[in-house]
Amino acid sequence: MRVVVGVSGTPHGATALHRAADEARVRGADLWTVLAWKLPGHDPDRRETWRSTAVARLREILDEAFGPAGPGVPLAGLTALGSPGPVLVDVAQAPDDVLVVGTGTRRGLRRALAPSTARYCLTRAACPVLVVPPSPLEAALETVRRRNARGLPLDARELGAVRP
Repeated sequence: MRVVVGVSGTPHGATALHRAADEARVRGADLWTVLAWKLPGHDPDRRETWRSTAVARLREILDEAFGPAGPGVPLAGLTALGSPGPVLVDVAQAPDDVLVVGTGTRRGLRRALAPSTARYCLTRAACPVLVVPPSPLEAALETVRRRNARGLPLDARELGAVRP
């Protein structure tokens, strides 16, 4: 049995990664972390360089998330060339797998231009999919970023209402 999780190095990706580790512990499963990457431009000669960069980034993400102690379950890391949704669905093929994906804050133009990995996985995965929403703290930080970008005043009492 495996818990497969997509990692990206973003705050909502970290939330999903920790939730996947919790699922793996509860289920007695292995934790498979998957970092999908794309080859920038059309330079196949640099493919190995970009693959090495993706492997290093995955190690960095796992070190930041779990430290030297690790997640407390058997851990496997995989980097794969491709878009996150198709890569995750290809990896999590067994019926007893569980696929964990995070949802980011998708508003406005980003929502229109970038396909949703979570939606892709929900509609195509052959196994159960656990979709993890952003943490309340991440939502509060996104609110602060939007207010700052618009030049609106920030009321510190709004942040005090956030419960992790």
